Amino acid sequence: MSDEGIGGFIIERLAGEGEKYENIDFVDAGVGGINLLHYMADRRKVILVDCAFMGREPGTMERFGPEEVKSVKKLAHLSLHEADVLKIIEMARQLGRCPEEIVIFGIEPASVELEQQLSETIAARVDDYVAAISKELVV
Repeated sequence: MSDEGIGGFIIERLAGEGEKYENIDFVDAGVGGINLLHYMADRRKVILVDCAFMGREPGTMERFGPEEVKSVKKLAHLSLHEADVLKIIEMARQLGRCPEEIVIFGIEPASVELEQQLSETIAARVDDYVAAISKELVV
């Protein structure tokens, strides 16, 4: 779905620089559904990166905390792979397994058409996204 895959694309890039980030696990949880709860459990910090419809210019990246985000996602309930991230964060809190810090990076898509590559708008800014997210990885 074109720009819908930006999170996985960025995770792949960062994981490829693994020697810089020895104590960091990179997980593409894009279709992980409820498994995201287990990936996040008991971590000190979790950074989520995803395509987000924010009403901004395509390619814009914003940094949020979970309390600053409102989900309008409508789940079809046809697959265990679908999930509402905010509901999963709330479940982690209720279970006492929520990370100390959660950072969400949303990237306004230019295209969510049936394509296997990023749009030119998003692809041109990948280095900028990776650089900004890398700053969050410094402990």
